[in-house]
Amino acid sequence: MSRNHHLILPAVLLLAACSLEEPRESFVSPTDFFQTRPQCVAALNGCYYPLKNIYTMLMLIATEGVTDLASIQSSQLDCQLDISPAHPRFGTTVWQYGYVGVRNACCAVDGIRRSPLEDDVRLPLEAEGRIMRAYYYYILTCFFGDVPFYEDYIDSVEDLKRIAALPRMSAVETRDALIAELQEYVPYLPQVRTCEVEDYRAGAAMGWMLIAKMAMWNHRWETALEALGHLEDLYGDLSQYPLSDIPLRNKNTPESIFEIQHDYQVNGIDFHSNCASICMPYRRTAGTAVYDGVEIPELGDEATAWQPLRPNPYLYNILMPRSSSDRRKDMTLVWEWNGHEFSRNWLGPKFWCPGLLQSNDSNNYKIFRYADAVLMTAECHAEQGNTAEAVRYLNRVRDRAGIEPASGTLGKVQLDLEIRKERARELFGEFQRKWDLVRWGIWYRQTYEYTVYSNLRNRMKPCHEYYPIPDVEVLASGGALDNKEYEKYGL
Repeated sequence: MSRNHHLILPAVLLLAACSLEEPRESFVSPTDFFQTRPQCVAALNGCYYPLKNIYTMLMLIATEGVTDLASIQSSQLDCQLDISPAHPRFGTTVWQYGYVGVRNACCAVDGIRRSPLEDDVRLPLEAEGRIMRAYYYYILTCFFGDVPFYEDYIDSVEDLKRIAALPRMSAVETRDALIAELQEYVPYLPQVRTCEVEDYRAGAAMGWMLIAKMAMWNHRWETALEALGHLEDLYGDLSQYPLSDIPLRNKNTPESIFEIQHDYQVNGIDFHSNCASICMPYRRTAGTAVYDGVEIPELGDEATAWQPLRPNPYLYNILMPRSSSDRRKDMTLVWEWNGHEFSRNWLGPKFWCPGLLQSNDSNNYKIFRYADAVLMTAECHAEQGNTAEAVRYLNRVRDRAGIEPASGTLGKVQLDLEIRKERARELFGEFQRKWDLVRWGIWYRQTYEYTVYSNLRNRMKPCHEYYPIPDVEVLASGGALDNKEYEKYGL
């Protein structure tokens, strides 16, 4: 972590930029603030703010645009994996705000833990803080692999120096520690779906999902299935959740487990991102609602359309061909609009922001949905050799999508392939594909084979499955941090 990065401290309600020369009194102690439930909730609010800096167009590129499913032929260097420790690109942002999120959560958890609130009030609040801390570590380990892990509240310059010198730590051990923590605290939360949580905050469903996600990274299939069973108890039958709810414009739908909350009003609320600007047909004719020669009134005439994220042939020819009966197809991809053909295929209305004003994308970003949990359950059963159960859960997703059910006689290799294909169809564009491919150990081969972007193919190396820790952070750690995998390839 860089010197300036480490010195951004969570001063309860705001991020206080401190320097090493500032006196000890400038640090805010949790005991000075966490006296009432509203104060604790205010501190927890600070755990969500860093997400708006992480979940942007660049996160979509980093997780979907350098995979087998899509590419973006742009001069933006993350699109080409022109990435190294000296030039970490979007990695700098994820590192910085990922650890701001960790520190805010550590402050909140420590303050709530010490608060005078009764246990029935305090423990659910503390659980929410622990979930958010786990979520930032989930992002960091998916993005960088092994990273420094700490759960301490930072309240002194000495703490800053100690944490600045932490080395990479085992992502497996980090996830195991977080799983154990969440298993203890998630039961303190109301066991309801996220749509039933006030303000759609991270609740029990988010906690169970994170346990399952991290357990699957660690190949702890039984642990994942236990957490996924809790989600099934909460969410029930997948068929009750309509596919029409999947588009990002439909916010906080009953199927959702966690969404990045956005809102935008001219001269009003302003909390938005910009992914929609790379997810629409390109180009827009100036002053009109004509995109790639076709009028799309829904998108309006004031949208900013940037060089787009486009599907690779593997997605539109093999997984979701135009002739497919897949009900998700016309949300994910678009070949024509209102009877008028585009010059090529584009991402579909799942990702569009109707009436987009410039690049102010007010869609919510769906990070976790119940369909994801159902497919995770299928994968865990497959890994345990329980083919019948794996196929049963896989077919719940396929049935809702209107495609032919998978056979119960599939062998392990074919069953794995079908689950991986279904995750591509169901979850494309939801900030997961690269992390899935890395978790399966096939990112480099699969992306190299299917990308159509020559600049990406020519630059990508196996070390790019994770982003490097920025050189400035390695230097600030006194050499405790490293990028040995990148060094193997001369980067």
